[in-house]
Amino acid sequence: MLTEEALYWIALHQAPGIGPKRFYRLLTAFGTAQGAWKSESGALAAVLGQKVAADLLAFRRTTSPAAEGEKVLQAGWGVLLVTDPTYPPLLKQIIDPPPILYYQGPFRPEDQLAVAVVGSRRATPRGLAAAREIGAGLAAQGVTVVSGLARGIDSAAHRGALAVTGGRTIAVLGSGLDRVYPPENRRLMAEIAESGVVCSEFPLGTPPYAGNFPARNRVISGLSLGVTVVEAKTDSGSLITADFALEQGRDVFAVPGPVEREGSRGPHGLIKQGALLVEEAKDILEALNLSYFATDELLAAKEKETEFSPVEQKIWDLLAAGETHLDHLIRASGIPAATVNSVLVLMEMEGFVTQVAAKTYCRNHHKHR
Repeated sequence: MLTEEALYWIALHQAPGIGPKRFYRLLTAFGTAQGAWKSESGALAAVLGQKVAADLLAFRRTTSPAAEGEKVLQAGWGVLLVTDPTYPPLLKQIIDPPPILYYQGPFRPEDQLAVAVVGSRRATPRGLAAAREIGAGLAAQGVTVVSGLARGIDSAAHRGALAVTGGRTIAVLGSGLDRVYPPENRRLMAEIAESGVVCSEFPLGTPPYAGNFPARNRVISGLSLGVTVVEAKTDSGSLITADFALEQGRDVFAVPGPVEREGSRGPHGLIKQGALLVEEAKDILEALNLSYFATDELLAAKEKETEFSPVEQKIWDLLAAGETHLDHLIRASGIPAATVNSVLVLMEMEGFVTQVAAKTYCRNHHKHR
């Protein structure tokens, strides 16, 4: 059941020209989506400018928020607002996160331990095998695999995670959830929804326009502690995902390949720019300080430890001052942003720290070592 305010979020989110930045500008100006939707032309123009305000008013005359909400419910998709406590915490950290995620298959707390695997649609057999093995290796260690449901590397990474008992994977679409792209991945999408999540920030009925995919790539990296690129030409969209990862303070990993292959140029270029060369899932886990999270037995042993790891101890000491912003933890610790993110996720899951506000953490004094 959708709240009345959620209906206005859905309608406003679909309006032409209203991307995340303008959506949040409207919420700031009018307090609620309903308030923005019902505002007069002059007030809207003051926030959006004349043209976008006129387009919104025209859209409003032909759109019923209740009817739009009903369409989503009839389609069977979930709606997750950025204000919902179950909205993915890592994604919420990025600048102007998607106000709404449409999804099938619920997000779970363990999805905070996620790594993206992306690459060429026209992958070689070697690249497909590498993506499958990395996807399976990450899933076997309890890490959720994020990708974009595209042909080639994306599909191989998803399938690798699905091949592991209990493995989880998240597919992020560049279209509405009812417009599966590519069409031949309809069955794969259904398999992912059964045990993982399929999601999109685009409303139902949105075609897979080329311009949608950079926004989709931003969400892929935003959901992840790091992005792994397996085969990509120099003009590949996978490199856009890697760029977003860097902007978001996430790690970038690259799988090297034969120097004579065009698909090796993207990963090799990333390595030259500082991306970590990886050959298997173990390399990624170690880089993110997740290697000890591998099995139930190791996790149980971790819970029985009487000492923090050096990285955990440094973060714990910095939190002694009280509520502390993520940016300060990164600067003061001198630890890479992606590592701080991953360790905070684990410490939160273990009950040692609490996220009290966006990107702000404090010690949980009910549990300590």
